[in-house]
Amino acid sequence: MKSTATVRVPVLVVGGSLVGLSASLFLGRLGVEHLLVERHSDTSRHPRGRGNNVRTMELYRTAGVEGRIREAASVLADNHGILQAPSLTGEDQQWLFREMDPGGGLARFSPAGWCLCSQNDLEPVLVRAARELGGDLRFSHEMLSFDQDPDGVTALVKSSETGEHLTVRADYVIAADGPRSPARERLGIDMAGPGALFHNVSITFRAPGLAEVVGDRHFIACYLTDPDADGALLPVDNHTHWVFHAPWHPDRGETLEDFTDERCADHIRRATGALDLDVEITGKAPWHAAERVAERYGSGRVFLAGDSAHEMSPTGAFGSNTGIQDAHNLAWKLAAVLDGSAGPGLLESYEAERRPVAQATSARASARSAEHSHPGYDPAPAATGARQKGVLTVALGYAYPRGAVVGAAPDLPVVPDRMQLTGAPGTRAPHLWLRSGTTRRSTLDLYERSFVLLTGSAGAAWRIAAAALAAAWSLPLDCYAVGEDPGDDFAPEGGADWAEAHGTTPAGAVLVRPDGFVAWRAPGAVDDPEAALRDALGQLLHRT
Repeated sequence: MKSTATVRVPVLVVGGSLVGLSASLFLGRLGVEHLLVERHSDTSRHPRGRGNNVRTMELYRTAGVEGRIREAASVLADNHGILQAPSLTGEDQQWLFREMDPGGGLARFSPAGWCLCSQNDLEPVLVRAARELGGDLRFSHEMLSFDQDPDGVTALVKSSETGEHLTVRADYVIAADGPRSPARERLGIDMAGPGALFHNVSITFRAPGLAEVVGDRHFIACYLTDPDADGALLPVDNHTHWVFHAPWHPDRGETLEDFTDERCADHIRRATGALDLDVEITGKAPWHAAERVAERYGSGRVFLAGDSAHEMSPTGAFGSNTGIQDAHNLAWKLAAVLDGSAGPGLLESYEAERRPVAQATSARASARSAEHSHPGYDPAPAATGARQKGVLTVALGYAYPRGAVVGAAPDLPVVPDRMQLTGAPGTRAPHLWLRSGTTRRSTLDLYERSFVLLTGSAGAAWRIAAAALAAAWSLPLDCYAVGEDPGDDFAPEGGADWAEAHGTTPAGAVLVRPDGFVAWRAPGAVDDPEAALRDALGQLLHRT
């Protein structure tokens, strides 16, 4: 073994794909020093994981990279909907859905929107932003082993380029190392759920003539259903470069070697109905759809995030989005514990909040694959049924009945049947447009680096209490008055009533976490606002 250097960091992130890179970005925004190691030499080169839902884009908006991501995604900005057809040249063309946001109703709930950005385009944006914030990102580095003690984690990392070994001493580890996570295996954590659903081979190819066949049907994906040549077609640039997901049946003895270039090209021609299409195969990558969730989200000082914690059917891109939101949930909690704002008990809320979301979301993803008849998926009859509604509630309306919240309704559903963003503890805080002078921002833009207490014009006592408690506890806690009085920090746009939107009264207060979820609320004035706020924050942050 070559010489070993030693590095000391508060957080070690293992895995440099979407979730690990997002964790690095979020930690960097919070000023948390960290090291990220990724065994591959670079970011993904294969177009995949392209659907970024509204909640993920809200997080990237707050982290300052939404504009960069939309620029990287501009080539597919006009692609919408999922088409299903026996071929591109025949009859019976059916849109499973045509628009992600028909009628523009999403604007009532969020300042952000869905974004179609392939993983190979998104990851370089995250790398640049994370490094600009001081993130130490090391590709071609693999974690070989780790051991824990009461004070931290010691990991052994190897550079595949030099063969040198690195000893990393960290307070905490985020294991975002994929569905076959070595970290999860070392922790002895099992996965539970239905298991494998189906298998595909993702084929990248060049076909300049395919754009003419597709015409003006600028879809996100097209499910081609010829039983002898089914699969999913996805555009990369709408002109020359495309991806085709071909069903793969290893249970029937089919191997990856069976997917020769000739076979793949022939399959694509028959599936699209363009039998004379000139097809050049440029790459192939197997992938496996499964529904599994880790029985625990970590052990000691090591936490699982993304595919290491859950696997989901790809329909709806729920898996990558859930993983990115895992990273965001964990980042602010690690930051709070590391800077002394919170006790270590806060980290227990990570599993309590995120695991139920993964269980509910993975079940919805499988049901949606059945509903859309995803190529290669042959679900049991019980998995089929009525068409799913309320996809937005899965993406944005999920809630935390338990965890770092005070006063959440015990029967609060993890994924409700309809959007209920009304300021209840455990739900994502409502979006309202605010103005201060010539500046316009969403309430969601206020939440990132600290807890925030929102009050109305009549909430002076709450603001005094918040300032006193922040000073006494050395706690990042911002307070804003929202109203029409000259001394208020913000005025709600269009005469909106911030108190009504947040389920309180003008004399009440709403405490929002750094991730934009409501932590606690007071419906009105109380005799001792500082004591009430101290009690709520003490429970949330595991402080006395």
